[in-house]
Amino acid sequence: MEGEQWGMVEKTGTQFLVKGLPFFVNGFNTYWLMVFAADHSTRGKVSEVFRQAAAVGLNVCRTWAFNDAGWRALQISPSVYDEEVFKGLDFVVSEARSHHIRLILSFCNNWEDYGGKAQYVKWGKEAGLNLTSDDEFFTDPTIKGYYKAHVERVLTRINTFTNVKYKDDPTIFAWELINEPRCLLDPSGDTLQTWIEEMAQFVKSVDPIHLLEIGVEGFYGPSTPEKLQQNPKSYMGEVGTDFIRNHQTPGIDFASVHIYSDTWLPDSFSDEHFDFVESWMQDHMDDAEKLLNMPVVFGEFGVSLKDERFTTEFREAFIGRVHKMLLMSKKRGGSGGGSLLWQLFPEGTEHMDDGYAVVLAKSPTTSNVLSLHATKLRKVNSESPWKNVSSEDDDLSHDEL
Repeated sequence: MEGEQWGMVEKTGTQFLVKGLPFFVNGFNTYWLMVFAADHSTRGKVSEVFRQAAAVGLNVCRTWAFNDAGWRALQISPSVYDEEVFKGLDFVVSEARSHHIRLILSFCNNWEDYGGKAQYVKWGKEAGLNLTSDDEFFTDPTIKGYYKAHVERVLTRINTFTNVKYKDDPTIFAWELINEPRCLLDPSGDTLQTWIEEMAQFVKSVDPIHLLEIGVEGFYGPSTPEKLQQNPKSYMGEVGTDFIRNHQTPGIDFASVHIYSDTWLPDSFSDEHFDFVESWMQDHMDDAEKLLNMPVVFGEFGVSLKDERFTTEFREAFIGRVHKMLLMSKKRGGSGGGSLLWQLFPEGTEHMDDGYAVVLAKSPTTSNVLSLHATKLRKVNSESPWKNVSSEDDDLSHDEL
């Protein structure tokens, strides 16, 4: 993986490629890596989670490249940074590479955890702006300026461990605009769509090389009324996101979808969840292939064991069902680009468990499920000679501004 072999991930049509060979996302989320790496007493946990993930064949980690105000903040106030926390992020990038794991780095949060859009609006109010809704994050010129400044600061950061600028580092698989954006202020979707268009163009103006995704949950919106019934709940078509329209934005390279049937279907049991997973995934893979001409990554999926309906065995079957759908897609050259489990924890961090944490050291059967998927992926790769997808077949509007 060192030197020239560690190439940048690209996409051609519905496929991810590295140096002309297929690349499949088999990954996990561990959102708090930067803040743990910022403190030498907890930095070892970062190495531990990468080591354990690599041991079961995982190859991509999604994590936060933000922490706005609050405890161990990266961005203390607009454009004011804690260098020690930034060095923590540097360590995460460096350590990921040493374990042959690539990163999806998210720039901001829709939710209040780690600051997010609410903190940006709070900063705006402190600066004298007349703001009445957190969703004005998407419309106010000053707030958008704060966000762009943060994005540029991350993209142009020179890693203090590797001396490589983030925007030049192939360790980074992709950038994510914002985790799970919603804009209830405008159910039509126009406000969020305008923001996505502006920010995708901005990211690509600074870093035209890396892949870019939005971070949406995958809800269908007003542009495709015939698909609204595919959302798990009717209100999800009115939260300001629009899966098809959002992903037709120039500069967005692949689609993002999350899978949380445990919370989306609160009164359902086993078989209904499996049925939902299969239809939700297939609908989005079909759309990514036929309408968007891009890969789709299921960027978060998991089951909370704090919910009494579910056991570890159910969670493992749930993971297995997600893996099965992606393997079927991969075998036929479909758009299923991979998935990222929410979430992987090392031992000693269980106090932060939201119910979804998988501690591999304490979960041998779950480790086996993950290892088996990695083995099957390698087998599919070896048995299916790659046929290069002609760049002429690609919809360049998704790759070039």
